[in-house]
Amino acid sequence: MSKYIYLLLVVFTSLVSCTSPSKMVYLNQSSKIESNVKFETTLQPDDQLLIIVTSENPEAASPYNLKTISYQGNSENVIPQERNQAYIVDQEGNIEFPMLGTIKVGGLTRIEATNKIKELLKNGHISDPIVNVRLLNFKISVLGEVAKPGVYQISGERITLVEGLALAGDLTIYGKRNNILLIREKNGVKTYERIDITKTDFINSPNYYLSQNDVIYVEPNKTKINSSAVGPNLTIGISALSLVVTILALTIK
Repeated sequence: MSKYIYLLLVVFTSLVSCTSPSKMVYLNQSSKIESNVKFETTLQPDDQLLIIVTSENPEAASPYNLKTISYQGNSENVIPQERNQAYIVDQEGNIEFPMLGTIKVGGLTRIEATNKIKELLKNGHISDPIVNVRLLNFKISVLGEVAKPGVYQISGERITLVEGLALAGDLTIYGKRNNILLIREKNGVKTYERIDITKTDFINSPNYYLSQNDVIYVEPNKTKINSSAVGPNLTIGISALSLVVTILALTIK
């Protein structure tokens, strides 16, 4: 009888055994890691930019700003509010700027675009311009085996892949950590990269920092795929096997 119990225990253990820790832990052997990647977001077509020009003379700066839009909700008690219009980067990487005309900003960082507009304004327009450029539509999408899949708006200028996964509540235990798919579009061309976050080398790769509109897809591991194929019968079978093992163990005492 003890042999049968032993065999049942072996089968039960093999069914419910966990994934190897090395496949679950991020950044194995990460006691000494230094990232040497210098990353800055560059402006791309379809980006929405908030650009505000100010000066010690507000009247001089006013013509170089887009007009604000007033809007009000359906309720009569709602106070009308104003918001600034956004510049849309066209497919050629240009924006149409008041008084200055067409300005090429595609491929520039936010700071480079700021300095470019500032220099154009100094050239016979405003002697002391203050220019603020902000990217409004920096967002990423996280799909697949994560706790909270969805689209996430990023308020800052930089976010890492790990931080993006954290926004989505981290990977589930069924997510493949060694084969994450990153879909990125730049200058109209989509690229597909596979990333292993259980290793440290990806920290120094171009994929460590995310770009606007990046899509992260976490594939399910074999356990999830197999359980989906077998369906609820596997869970019922494991529960029944566990009950049988418990009864037999109590019976032979």
